[in-house]
Amino acid sequence: MTLIQSTRGWTAALLALAAVSWLGTLPFAGSFGVRLAFLSGSAADPSNSSSRAAQPNSYSLRWVTSPADARRATVEVSELAATTLQALQQSNWKLAQWNNLLSVYAEQGNSAASAGVPPMLGTYRIQARLLCFEPQFPLEPEITYRAVFRPSQLPTGRGSKDAPIVTVFKLPPSRRGPATVVQHIFPSAQSLPENLLKFYIHFSAPMSRGRIYEHIHLRDDTGKKIELPFLEIDEELWDPAMTRLTLFFDPGRTKRGVLPLEEVGPALEEGKRYTLVIDQQWRDGAGNPLQESFQKLFSIGPPDRDPPDPSRWKVQPPPSGTRAALAVTFPEPMDHALAQRVIQVTGDLGEPVKGEVALSDQERHWAFTPSNPWRRGTHQLVIPTTLEDLAGNNIGKPFEVDLFEGVHRRLATPTVKLSFEIR
Repeated sequence: MTLIQSTRGWTAALLALAAVSWLGTLPFAGSFGVRLAFLSGSAADPSNSSSRAAQPNSYSLRWVTSPADARRATVEVSELAATTLQALQQSNWKLAQWNNLLSVYAEQGNSAASAGVPPMLGTYRIQARLLCFEPQFPLEPEITYRAVFRPSQLPTGRGSKDAPIVTVFKLPPSRRGPATVVQHIFPSAQSLPENLLKFYIHFSAPMSRGRIYEHIHLRDDTGKKIELPFLEIDEELWDPAMTRLTLFFDPGRTKRGVLPLEEVGPALEEGKRYTLVIDQQWRDGAGNPLQESFQKLFSIGPPDRDPPDPSRWKVQPPPSGTRAALAVTFPEPMDHALAQRVIQVTGDLGEPVKGEVALSDQERHWAFTPSNPWRRGTHQLVIPTTLEDLAGNNIGKPFEVDLFEGVHRRLATPTVKLSFEIR
């Protein structure tokens, strides 16, 4: 057994448990994501209402938007009798009954209700003498939404002769700033190893979270889509700024002797060309689609199963008294994010030297520019053994090892140090 096989099993089990837990929160069968909650608290400030329709029968139906995000809106029904609210709290209604009482539709030209379009998903709740409905997903600008309240469906029989109350709501066009684009995809090289571990996708502005795999595609040189090449996990791997996504290939399709590789085959094959496609429909943090789609074309070379060896690195020290860059050349590309973050420079007393790092030449060239001029003496390049190449091989340990067999690192120390002289 391998670690990847077990991990995939654990992942499937956790996903199954998560699905059971999610379904268990639904108060009635067949709700498809609509929940009923009874909350206490005060009503939203009426000044936040975007549209209001008061009727002669005294019921009031209005839209209330969130001050933090206008796309998050709630439909509120007020002026309901206390006995009616109590009956709603004690009801055990099915989804269809709640929809018959209060429905929200996304208009598509003509009336969505008459066109047979199903009501929107969302949450019903009784709060501060209000019946509220909150759509599950944010509203989209320039789409007309229609809320329909039917007093004839109230459980107490009140309003049985009253006509439905209708109010509509439409967000104004979004104020678009500079359109978000894909700035970079790393590795930047055009030729990549067959056992490539991951991509880093950099955006020019924060992106939205959720359903990312719908917008990322891998195609071969004939245009055929490669099925499930990536490790699709719920915990999307974004940096804190939401501008960099780490996209892992499924290790089960790169590690030899693992069931997915034997049954499905590799995601990437030596000698072939591929295209990574980022859809324009992917929305940024403001809800706007990307300015344009993005493609990265690359070819696949042989797999890389050899750990990085710092003894083969070429270090070019700068002269003292200057802020010229310390230059390090790798014999192969390194992992972009790790090479920028984990390699450090120390002075002759072991103190950290502050400065900025830049990578170039397809992540083969590492340059460190100090904040202050270099001082004469012995310095060291401190390299954690967690540094990776493009295939995920660490210093002293290849990626393709079976942890259940107790394979250990060839290096017992957590770092490797390279000394250089500043003259």
